Amino acid sequence: MNNDLKTLSHFAKEIHQRLLCFYGEPEWRNNPPPAVDELILTILSQNTNDVNRDKAFNRLRQRFPTWEEVRDAPTEDVIEAVRIAGLANQKGSRLQNVLRQITEERGSLDLEFLKSWPPDEVHAWLLKFKGVGPKTAAIVMQFSLGMPGFPVDTHVYRVSGRLGLRPQKMTVEKAHVHLAALFAPETYGTAHLNIIRLGREICHARKPQCEACPLRGVCPYAERDE
Repeated sequence: MNNDLKTLSHFAKEIHQRLLCFYGEPEWRNNPPPAVDELILTILSQNTNDVNRDKAFNRLRQRFPTWEEVRDAPTEDVIEAVRIAGLANQKGSRLQNVLRQITEERGSLDLEFLKSWPPDEVHAWLLKFKGVGPKTAAIVMQFSLGMPGFPVDTHVYRVSGRLGLRPQKMTVEKAHVHLAALFAPETYGTAHLNIIRLGREICHARKPQCEACPLRGVCPYAERDE
């Protein structure tokens, strides 16, 4: 690791500790969901909020009790079930295509086999599916499979840019690899969730509340006008 990355890694560690002191350990699911559930949930979450994502997921499960039924249902019925999540035409067909591809390759929709694979192979396998990008793959790995993955959503991307943890013009795709190299793998889940919380509650896209931020003393964005 070069000196710049070492410096940024120390900074990332400090940020993690400050947010941990400020927010504590984030509350999360007691029992990780099956990987296929997490995969579907994350696809539904694209370009919508958590409330509508969860409503779409629950309506899908109420209408179709098994993922096999979702896979085999008329596409228009799946689209209608997930409409509240937005981009329903795209998401409905995408969900079915992913489920069909998994079935064709594996013979079933059970993704438990991934737990025995090396993380880099799991990541590459998940990225094969259209509509599954680095964020979705990292979420499935971190929060379902118990493997290290650092998801970069819009909040993590914004906050990391303001903090100077990544180059301003770095793409979201490259930010996944870059930020994962800065944080310790055992802190990925906690750091990810606490940075998201900071972005939602304080470090807003517009009019961030820098005066209330626990990172004020170390954030160059907060100090730019001082």
